Amino acid sequence: MLAITGGGSGVGEGLARYAASIGMAVAIADIDLVAAESVASDIRAEGGNALAVQVDVRDLSQLEGFADRVYTELGPVSLLINNAGVEQFGLLWDTPEDNWQRLIDINITGVFNGIKAFVPRMSASHEKTAIWNLSSMGGVSAAARQAPYIMSKHAVLALTECLKLDVETAGLDITVAAVLPGAVASNIFANAGGVKDGDVAAGEAERAAMLRVREQAMSPIEAARRVFEQAANGDFYLLTQPQLIGAAMNGRAEQLRTRSAPQLFSGEFHVPAE
Repeated sequence: MLAITGGGSGVGEGLARYAASIGMAVAIADIDLVAAESVASDIRAEGGNALAVQVDVRDLSQLEGFADRVYTELGPVSLLINNAGVEQFGLLWDTPEDNWQRLIDINITGVFNGIKAFVPRMSASHEKTAIWNLSSMGGVSAAARQAPYIMSKHAVLALTECLKLDVETAGLDITVAAVLPGAVASNIFANAGGVKDGDVAAGEAERAAMLRVREQAMSPIEAARRVFEQAANGDFYLLTQPQLIGAAMNGRAEQLRTRSAPQLFSGEFHVPAE
C-alpha cells in the first residue's frame, strides 16, 4: 500500500498511477483535493483501490490525520513517498520572506512531518516497508535564480541520507531511498513563486527557461517506472534520467574533490535522450 504526498499532479501523480498499475492500493494526499480525487477516481475506474485526502504537509496534525485514515481505510503502509514540493524563481535577496518560509515549510518540513506521522506506525507493523523522499537533480547541483528550491533539495537529500542511518541504528526494517528527478513534465515551474520587487525580470527569465526545459521532459509515468525499477534493484539514489543526473552527481563530486567554486551555466539546457 502506497501513501504519497503531492500525488495530485506531476511526478507524484506518475508515481501514484504507476503504483496502482502494479497492484498497489494508493492513498493520495494533496492540498488540491480536486486534483487528488481526479487521480484516485481514475485509479478506481480502472479497478484499483485509491483514497484522496486534502492535506497541507506544513501541518503535522493533518499528516497525522492522513496516516490515521490510511491505516483505518486501506491498511498498513508498505511505501511512503514524501513528494510534495514547490519552486521559487528570482535572485535570493529579492525573494519575498513569505515565499521563502512557504517553500521551506513545504519542501523540507513537509518531509519531516511525513516521517513523524508514518515511521512509528510503519515500525509497529513489523513488516518490511520503505520510505522515498523527493530530492531533485538540484539536490546535487547549484543554479542561479533558484536558490531557495536548490537549497531545499540539498536539505532533503541530506535528511534522507541521515534517515537511512537512523533507521539502521534503530534496527527498523524500513528501506530508505532518495528520488532525484531530472526533467519530468509537471506544473511546478508554471506554479512557482516569483519576486515582487527588485529584478523581477531575472526571475521570470528563469521561469521561461525552465518552461522550455519542460517541453523536453519525460512523462511522469515513465519517470515512475524507472524509479520503481531502480528501487526493486535495491538502489538508494533513484534517478529518472540516470545519465543526465549521474553526470550532475559526478560533477558535484569533482567540484568537492577539487574544492572548485560553482560556475554559472551558460546557454540553453537540453535534456539528452536516454
